Amino acid sequence: MLDDKDRIFTNIYGWESFSLKAAQKRGDWDNTKDLIAKGRDGIIAEIKASGLRGRGGAGFPTGLKWSFMPKESPDGRPSYLVINADESEPGTCKDREILRHDPHKLLEGALIAGFAMGAHTAFIYVRGEFFHESSELMKAVEEAYDAGLLGKNAAGSGWDFDVVVHRGAGAYICGEETALIESLEGKKGQPRNKPPFPAMAGLYSCPTTVNNVETIAVAPTILRRGAGWFAKLGLNEKNAGTKLFCISGHVNQPCNVEEVMGIPLRELLEKHCGGVRGGWDNLLAVIPGGSSTPMIPKDICETVNMDFDSLREVGTGLGTAGVIVMDKSTDVIKAIARLSRFYMHESCGQCTPCREGTGWLWRVMTRMVEGRASVEEIDQLYEITKEIEGHTICALGDAAAWPVQGLIKHFRPEMERRIMEYRKRAA
Repeated sequence: MLDDKDRIFTNIYGWESFSLKAAQKRGDWDNTKDLIAKGRDGIIAEIKASGLRGRGGAGFPTGLKWSFMPKESPDGRPSYLVINADESEPGTCKDREILRHDPHKLLEGALIAGFAMGAHTAFIYVRGEFFHESSELMKAVEEAYDAGLLGKNAAGSGWDFDVVVHRGAGAYICGEETALIESLEGKKGQPRNKPPFPAMAGLYSCPTTVNNVETIAVAPTILRRGAGWFAKLGLNEKNAGTKLFCISGHVNQPCNVEEVMGIPLRELLEKHCGGVRGGWDNLLAVIPGGSSTPMIPKDICETVNMDFDSLREVGTGLGTAGVIVMDKSTDVIKAIARLSRFYMHESCGQCTPCREGTGWLWRVMTRMVEGRASVEEIDQLYEITKEIEGHTICALGDAAAWPVQGLIKHFRPEMERRIMEYRKRAA
């Protein structure tokens, strides 16, 4: 388990005020100008050495992503930092806690990351439903401006830096970085074809980096305590540091908790959530990384570690670390059908495989719930997911396909049993 002295988010439960004064007592904004004095190359090198990977789902190395930004713009275009707070993945509720309880960690991280990438402006794109969270964030922004921590000569660093809070309209697709950029520009939130990638032509066709809230918020602590400290916390150098896990569903105490990367799933559930409702033997399956990651059955949950690589090895992913626990009372077919309906509803409609395929998935899954299908259609359903996966501009098509693939892989006997039962009743 993670020692309290190594926790980055010390106010994640809101036991103290989110205000600037309280945040400074917790160590935020402490000699920020000294961190910036490390220089652009020094900051990026430290983030690379820490092993920090993006906490929004993809797990791309953060320092490497920052290094893609041009040192200087040959045509005078500005660079931008965009912070993705459009947390819309079902089962995920970590970034909202940072926004309302620890927003100054995010703002300090934005200043440091912005400086490291040559950006004088950061846009924080907040999910439309997060009214309370965005209100607290804007109060924190005002506090930071009043204290001279943002604006001209931010935190006495010699770097001018502005933060703009932008509220979205509740579209899941705007969690995809280029759809988010389109929405920021006032357009319909639809993903862009890549290349060009945002680091070359992002917001307003200027060099842009899009990072998740948690990714940016941990940067100041890494720089203060050192890359070596952060790297040692995880399972290995490829899965370093701490992670906010959101555990919901059939556990005795659903919660958000900060833990080391690589903690065994069973330990995570039993030590922080009071275990599975009805005991471990009552566990049926777990969705480990938000609704888009394939579920894993109890036998895999016994030994799997919660990090990017370990979960990939068992055919799923860490994603946003939105852990959804399902006990044996769960109708897994109905649960995945509900997710299929969600992805059908949230598809932007731009790509034919996603626009048409998500509808097909939902309609077939609806019949599978009732058993009103044939056994052969299970293979057809799998084929549909493969026609969607990897054939769309963004990963929403993959997100729609993977839950169904996980269901077929691990619970095909249950699907077949339900079909046979329906046939008996109809006979």
